[in-house]
Amino acid sequence: MSFVTIGHRGVMGVEPENTLRSFVRAEQAGMDAIELDLHLSKDGALVVMHDADVDRTTDGTGPIADKTLAELRELDAGMGERVPVFDEVLETVASPLQAEIKDVAAARALAEVMHRRDLIGRVEVSSFHDAAVAEITRLVPGVRTVLIASRWGPDIVERALTVGADGVALNMRRLTLETAERSRAAGLRVIGWVVNTPQHLRLARALELDGATTDYPEIRRTCRFIA
Repeated sequence: MSFVTIGHRGVMGVEPENTLRSFVRAEQAGMDAIELDLHLSKDGALVVMHDADVDRTTDGTGPIADKTLAELRELDAGMGERVPVFDEVLETVASPLQAEIKDVAAARALAEVMHRRDLIGRVEVSSFHDAAVAEITRLVPGVRTVLIASRWGPDIVERALTVGADGVALNMRRLTLETAERSRAAGLRVIGWVVNTPQHLRLARALELDGATTDYPEIRRTCRFIA
């Protein structure tokens, strides 16, 4: 069975998350893909950051949506790193990417980049928001998509199929064999997040998941020894 390891915001357990430094480290560690998060700046730039506010991951304060790209560039995102834009990530690493979008507006901006740079084969798109997955699926025919959930009901498979998702990314702490089997029976790929310990990795393999998102490069190496 092929098992995919996805670097979470690069390898955020050892590098500043969602920075070029973190993405390069993930690629050097041999991650099969790199996950990142996208928001729109005040002037419409597709910037790479997880939170809606800059407070937690930079030395600034306030919402991303209230700042221009130039203002965001002035912030320290950790260890002297700057807040990157999506195009910079595409040019810095060659790995496949999983881009998480926060809303429909980000979906539209990402769709423009994907068409302009012919990224359907390289970029998979994920979101917690059903409407965002549906929008990117509509705008970019053939794109691979993933519906993410931390908590979910028995309708998670139906939700994923309704918005055209190819897979689901589910919280390992709540993922059961029943949900994994129902998802696979419907033709959905199943990714577990976040897998940061050998115990969670063993569980992911026992559930026969298609892959795992991790904060640490060591998990990629451990995969070789856990079947």
